[in-house]
Amino acid sequence: MAAEGQLTATTGFSNFTQSAMGRRFALMLGVAAVVAVMAGVWMWSQKPDYRVLFSNFSDRDGGAIVASLQQMNVPYKYAEGGGAILVPADQVHDIRLKLASQGLPKGGNVGFELMENQKLGTSQFLEQVNFQRALEGELAQTIQAVSAVQAARVHLALPKASVFVRDQQKPTASVLLNLEPGRALDPAQVSAIVHLLASSVPELTPSNVTIVDQNGNLLSDTSKKLANNGLDPSQLKYVQELQQDVAKRIESIITPIVGANNVHAEVTADVDFSHSEQAAETYKPNTPPEAAAMRSQQTSESMNGAGNASGIPGALSNQPPVPATAPITTPPPATGTTPPGANAAANTATTTTPPAVIHKDSTVNYEVDKTIRYVQQPMGGLKRLSVAVVVNYKQTTDKKGKTKDVPLTEAEKTQISDLVKEAMGYSQARGDTLNVVNSPFAAAKPEIIPEVPLWKQPDNIQLAKDIGRYLLAFIALLYLYKKVLKPLLEKLTHPPHKHHHVEGEEDTDYDEDEGSEVHLSEEGKAGEHTPHPTTTYQKNLDMAKQVAKDNPKVVANVVKAWVNNE
Repeated sequence: MAAEGQLTATTGFSNFTQSAMGRRFALMLGVAAVVAVMAGVWMWSQKPDYRVLFSNFSDRDGGAIVASLQQMNVPYKYAEGGGAILVPADQVHDIRLKLASQGLPKGGNVGFELMENQKLGTSQFLEQVNFQRALEGELAQTIQAVSAVQAARVHLALPKASVFVRDQQKPTASVLLNLEPGRALDPAQVSAIVHLLASSVPELTPSNVTIVDQNGNLLSDTSKKLANNGLDPSQLKYVQELQQDVAKRIESIITPIVGANNVHAEVTADVDFSHSEQAAETYKPNTPPEAAAMRSQQTSESMNGAGNASGIPGALSNQPPVPATAPITTPPPATGTTPPGANAAANTATTTTPPAVIHKDSTVNYEVDKTIRYVQQPMGGLKRLSVAVVVNYKQTTDKKGKTKDVPLTEAEKTQISDLVKEAMGYSQARGDTLNVVNSPFAAAKPEIIPEVPLWKQPDNIQLAKDIGRYLLAFIALLYLYKKVLKPLLEKLTHPPHKHHHVEGEEDTDYDEDEGSEVHLSEEGKAGEHTPHPTTTYQKNLDMAKQVAKDNPKVVANVVKAWVNNE
């Protein structure tokens, strides 16, 4: 019974597919399938070009971005092993702005927004930890604003406050910088980051800040001298700027005379960066007293011993003596002559007024010459300048109109040398040197850049890909339309064409379109169409029985064809 039912179902499906309605239904399904394939080909040709939306993001940010893209129904795909998210090129900027309004990507650092979600009953320790995390995140985000920094990580060591001075500790900070590919930080930028951190954390000194890049290089080592001669980068930069400024002044004053690109100057500056202090105290030889300035004078006089009292008692003996009218010193008398009464007077003086002892002291102090000099020499003093100038030959035109290069005359070279001395600030006492050379310049050979073939140019490659994609889609659509869709549509829109009965032929024939046998009336005239067979199962069965009875040979051929799967 099951086999009989299965055979009946198969026979029914076969009869349905062989009927006009079944063939029409199959044709409609074929047309729908072909149209779907053509639509798929067209959509493939209009496939959007994808561009990078975000790259180098954290896993948390990547999940949030993908969730937002799914909510906005934006197609996306991954690239670079999941390290980048791609979206259609015409929607990149719009999607970035929409995600920015949602705060995406947040980055690996969390700032003070961490303090917005404080839970009730949070301990003081947890609050301090959250504050430190928020401070580290804010500092990292600020450092990432530097153009050469791709990512930053800040670690702060904040000791607990103590009331004892000896137990107080200073905070320290360490920074890990991930720089952009091919970028580097100069010492000025490193110093700026150090002072930025020191100014953001209370009691943090620049010496307690350590900065390391992604390669493990210590960037904040201020004690390291980068120059071979012991100069730090700021001093080297000062020397370079000084040399470039002098060279620029020389070229700017000579260029109007010899023309552009006809003069080149190089300057070497010897700068003294030593910081010296000098104190000197000098004593000169004493000058004659009459020419010297008297500083102080001291005079003392003393008299020892006194004579016996003499003279008439009374007022006259107490009065001072009358000034002498004769010189105190008299020339000694001649030998052998004695004035009358001299012996008597001497005897009288000796016996009456013995002489007193008088002691006089006089001290005079003069000023001594003394010179004290204190000299402080600042850093960056220019010790010596060495300048070399090369001037090209001047171009002249002869009577025939030909241009040739001729050297400068001595007067012109002297004029250029004088101008260069004035521009450089030439000082012979300082030991400056100047050398001006007039020589023809070698013509620079033009750089020959090989032309890239058209088939290697990126724009042409992309254009060829686009054209090939559209052309392939057009060919596929045209083939499907010509070979598949159009014949199916013609079968659906046009009625089936049948054979006509001709005298002398058999009474039965096959329908070209339907593939079923049709019984033609013997009395039918040539060119007349037989009536269309009934679509019901019973009528078809009766018609088949009648055909098998009237023409068993045809039925045998049909069965034979079925057995042979034809």
